[in-house]
Amino acid sequence: MADALGKDECRGLDVGTSRIVLAKPNGERPTYDVQLNAFIALPYAKMTEKMLQDEGIYHRVNDKEILAFGNRVDEFANMLGGDTRRPMKTGLLNAGEPKSKEMMALALEEMCGKAKNGEKICFSVPSAPPDGDSELIFHQHIIKDVLTGLGYQAEAVNEGMAVVFAELADDDLTGIGVSFGGGLCNISVAYLGLPILSFCTTRAGDYIDQSAARVTGQTPTTVRLHKESTKFKIGEDGANGIDQALTIYHRDVIKHVIDELEQRLNASTRLPRSIRSMPLVFGGGTAMVKGFEAEMKAALKTVKLPVEISEIRHAKTTSNTTAKGMLLASMLNM
Repeated sequence: MADALGKDECRGLDVGTSRIVLAKPNGERPTYDVQLNAFIALPYAKMTEKMLQDEGIYHRVNDKEILAFGNRVDEFANMLGGDTRRPMKTGLLNAGEPKSKEMMALALEEMCGKAKNGEKICFSVPSAPPDGDSELIFHQHIIKDVLTGLGYQAEAVNEGMAVVFAELADDDLTGIGVSFGGGLCNISVAYLGLPILSFCTTRAGDYIDQSAARVTGQTPTTVRLHKESTKFKIGEDGANGIDQALTIYHRDVIKHVIDELEQRLNASTRLPRSIRSMPLVFGGGTAMVKGFEAEMKAALKTVKLPVEISEIRHAKTTSNTTAKGMLLASMLNM
């Protein structure tokens, strides 16, 4: 796969609830452009527009307001005592946000630009949430239409499988890939690069932030900024109560994923009998906090799986794992 990283005509796109990540080939190591998948509407003022331009913050003037999106918009939300608006929710376009399609189109256009030579791009889609097949179909078509409109050959790839492509090449693309995202946790079990089982859970990063915010009287943005800007570690409670809440809900998310994995694997009839053990690799922005790997290992000791877990490891590019997997999928499918 390393040799494939010289194919400049390929792109990998992680369309995440919390962040959008674009991966481009650059020799042995891809380059990544990461933007917060959120926006805020500001009253139009020429000075505000100039400031956004000077700071390189993505924005568009829309009648009497400025729609600022991407990195740093949470700073404005925090200053105004509010919260950012999100184009996506639980891994899919946010039906409750009237500007969801518009803002996703603007974000992808700014990040990806127009294709010059019909470049190929693989973009992430989650497994369908419970009773969410129709919403997934709609979401996938909207994202594909935007990318196709920019001139790309666009193809959707399951997010859990992206972890497999990115991290399990040395294991013959056999094992369990888990992506702990903002809106969903996506899990895929693969054998020789073929998906045996893929599913998702709705308890993820946003669930942690929103739950911790409710019990501490903070906004989800304040909780997320605290989590990302401090030395928070699962199991080490701070003095302000937020750390304790974050520990409780991180553990809840991890246990929920592992319990669901146990149930799904034991019920599956597709697991080849020749498989006795396989590695488990996890990534995603929610898995970046300290102590996450130890909690994963502890949770796995509480369940009985039909296969032995030979190794539990953190993805090498934790927050960019899905984008890296999408890039490799784009290259492998050429």
